[in-house]
Amino acid sequence: MNKLIAITALSLLAGGAAQAQQDPRALANGICSACHGPAGRSVSPVFPRLAGQQPAYTVLQLQAFRGHLRGDPNAQAYMWGMAAQLSDETINALADYYAAQKPVQEKIGDPALIAEGEKIFKDGIPAQGVPACASCHGTNAEGQAAFPRLAGQHVEYLTAQLLGFQSGLRSNAPIMLAVVRTMSPEQIKAAAAYAASR
Repeated sequence: MNKLIAITALSLLAGGAAQAQQDPRALANGICSACHGPAGRSVSPVFPRLAGQQPAYTVLQLQAFRGHLRGDPNAQAYMWGMAAQLSDETINALADYYAAQKPVQEKIGDPALIAEGEKIFKDGIPAQGVPACASCHGTNAEGQAAFPRLAGQHVEYLTAQLLGFQSGLRSNAPIMLAVVRTMSPEQIKAAAAYAASR
């Protein structure tokens, strides 16, 4: 199924690349919405929500996909081909478009897990050398500059990305490899649950 989605999306991209370069809004609401949802509000935890994302972060990620610098499996399966046709101008316009969309706000999850995650997010885990997530991602996980918005994101997506940093599958943000290096899977899930619930 994932292969079929990738092939279909690549076909759409190839057919409409020239037009999409001229109209990033059409690209976002056409090809991109197939996975990331209308206005960047994905319903599948495989695909991140882009609505309200920090534009500098979106630009960096699209450039990383285009340059094959993100090696995680979903990046290779979907985004390497998708970003290959994007100009810098289109990347910047897409980032601005998604940043202007109202982010998803879902305050759900296991209260005990979220409470544990709140401690990690706000205070870090000093005994393990883990800094507070809030120091880069903001008090309410809204992100800042090149540090992504985590609030409202799929918990499963955040967890998968943190585990990807830890394993080295996702290596385009060396600071994150250092941050998650000593965290247990349970600690990672708790931090993700809290961040997503903001």
